[in-house]
Amino acid sequence: MARGRAPEIRLEPGDRAELERVVAAHSSERRLVERARVILLSDDGWTVPQIVARVGLSQKGVSKWRGRFAELGMGGLRDAPRSGKPKVYDASARIAVTALACTKPDDGSNAWSTRKLAAKTGISKSHVQRLLAADLLKPHKAEQWCGKSPDPEFEAKKANIIGLYLDPPEGALVLSVDEKSQIQALDRTQPELPMRPGSPRRQTATYKRNGTTCLQAALAVHDGTIDARCVDSNNHETFLAFLKHLYRKYPHVELHVIVDNLAVHKHAEVKKWVASRKRLTLHFTPTYSSWLNQIEIWFNILTHDVVKGGIWQSKQQLIDQIMTYIHSYNSDRAKPFTWTYTGDKEPTSGTRH
Repeated sequence: MARGRAPEIRLEPGDRAELERVVAAHSSERRLVERARVILLSDDGWTVPQIVARVGLSQKGVSKWRGRFAELGMGGLRDAPRSGKPKVYDASARIAVTALACTKPDDGSNAWSTRKLAAKTGISKSHVQRLLAADLLKPHKAEQWCGKSPDPEFEAKKANIIGLYLDPPEGALVLSVDEKSQIQALDRTQPELPMRPGSPRRQTATYKRNGTTCLQAALAVHDGTIDARCVDSNNHETFLAFLKHLYRKYPHVELHVIVDNLAVHKHAEVKKWVASRKRLTLHFTPTYSSWLNQIEIWFNILTHDVVKGGIWQSKQQLIDQIMTYIHSYNSDRAKPFTWTYTGDKEPTSGTRH
C-alpha cells in the first residue's frame, strides 16, 4: 500500500446506512458528523491527507477515529467516558439546598439563584440545579393569585354580575366599563431597526416620554363591541361625562353598567346623576375583584396588540392609533367572550334608579 494511504476499511451495509443517516440528520452533533464522514470516506478509499483536507480534522484525529471504529465499531465514534467519579451528595445535601431555597436571602435580594445556593452550600452549581429540579423548585419564579375578597357581600355581588353575563334581563344592554390610566406615549431616542430574517425588530433601551392618556372603555358584553374615548385624566367629571355619552348612545334601552370600586365611580355627583336615571343601574364588583369585569380581558388584548413595544412621537399619535385599533377591532374581531361559570345563578339585582 502506498505511503500515506489509509488502511482499507470495509463497512457492512447496515453500518454505512447508519453513518449516512448521522451525516444527513440536522440534529446530529457536529463532532459526530465529522467522525462519520471520516469513516465513510475511508470506506470509499480516500487517503488520510485527502480526508484531512475534506473534513478539516488533523491527521492525528483522522487516524484516531479510524482506529476507534476498527476496534469498537459504531460505538467507537462516541466520546470515551471521562476519568474520575462525580461527587456524590447524600440526602442531607438535598434537604439543605431545598430548605435554603425556600427562604429569603440575607443579602437584600428577593430570591436565591443557583449560583448563590452553590456558593452558600459548597455544592456545585450543576448539582444544585439538579436538586432543585428534582423537587420542582424554581426560586426565580413567582406566580400571582387572587386573594380572597374581604367584601362581606362577595358571593351576592359575584352572582349578580355573573347572572348579568349568563342571563341578562330581556331587552337590556350589559356594559362592562373601566379605565386604563397612564398609557405613556413613549418614543425611542433612535429610529427602530425593522425585523429581518434571523433578527427581531430592535429598539434602543433609552426613550423619551411624550405625555400620557387615559382610555375610558365600555364593552358591550353580549356582542363584544367597544365604545371608548381618550381623556387627559381620570376623575369623576370625565367618568360622569362618559356615562352620559353611553346613556345618550343607547336611548330607550335598560342599561346595566358593571364597574369596579374606584372612588370616581362612587363620587357623590355620579350617584346623584345615576339616581335620576330610571333605566340605568350600576353594578359594583366585589372589593379586590375587578377581574370579574370583562373589560379587563379586552384591556389585556389592547396591551398586547398596541401598548407593548409601541413608539409614538406625540400623545395624539398614540390616541390616533388606539382609536384606529378599536375601529378595526369592532369591524373585524368583536365577539362576546366565552364566560363560563359552574355555580348557581341568582336573579340579577342591583340598585335600580
